[in-house]
Amino acid sequence: MERQLTNHILMVRPANFGYNEETAVNNAFQSDEIISDAEALKRTAISEFDNMVAALRTKGIDVTVVQDSETPIKPDAVFPNNWISFHGNGSIITYPMFAKNRRIERREEIIEQIEIKFDVKNRYGFEFYEDESEPIFLEGTGSMIFDRPNKLVYACVSKRTSPILLDKFNVLMDMKSCLFRAVGRDGQEIYHTNVMMALGEDFVVICMESVADEASRKELLGHFARTGKEVVDITLEQMESFAGNMLEVKANDGQRYLCMSQSAYDSLNDDQKAQLESHTNLLPIPIPNIEKFGGGSVRCMMAEVFLPLKKQNK
Repeated sequence: MERQLTNHILMVRPANFGYNEETAVNNAFQSDEIISDAEALKRTAISEFDNMVAALRTKGIDVTVVQDSETPIKPDAVFPNNWISFHGNGSIITYPMFAKNRRIERREEIIEQIEIKFDVKNRYGFEFYEDESEPIFLEGTGSMIFDRPNKLVYACVSKRTSPILLDKFNVLMDMKSCLFRAVGRDGQEIYHTNVMMALGEDFVVICMESVADEASRKELLGHFARTGKEVVDITLEQMESFAGNMLEVKANDGQRYLCMSQSAYDSLNDDQKAQLESHTNLLPIPIPNIEKFGGGSVRCMMAEVFLPLKKQNK
């Protein structure tokens, strides 16, 4: 059975972080506030990134940091989980991206750095679907939430999450999916599943309020009950503070940590914190500028590596 948690994380240190107009068309979490000093924002984002890496490493979590290249400019390079995933069977999968200026984030040098330490058996790519006359997209673990031991994928449909590609992914990786629709307070579809839902080893953080369809809510709750996940329900307001954008990881000493932004942590009430603390350790990390202008949070910055280690690295 595949494990749900890993202690190996890939992160990309930004070179040119900034507001991305191409992603803002369907990412309601991005602020369109005018940036008066782009250089200062970049420096601040890099500082937030470095502090996050230090916080993870202090807890005994292995982090592979790859420096983003200066050119071409990639404002969202800090969010690698959307274009690549690494699996326990030795597979690497790359994905088609909605925003054209995000497609250049797929860099072979990043994969080569992973291959130094990990055993890669297969490479698969879905990115050619970007070039179809009617392109479709599937943005990695932004689009898909994996319950690995139960071979189940949760996904909310959006312009960035195609049911057609999800079916192809399921065939490739021998998984099944729970597909549903989720919307924010403005009625706009939620662009990524991982902003409204986070799945831990034995719990799930989810904004059930965003799932409008009663049948979908029943299906979700049925899966959670069957797979032994305690539900921590968050509100739409908490979701807007990125309380759904969390990731549970396992440190080298076996301790479990639920990584989240400081704003996500601050939005939780005492009962929710107690619920989560009965399962795992909470690790809040402040990244206010990356969240505000990037429209993604802590989970989006972390690409989990489940690949087997090469023998010399064990």
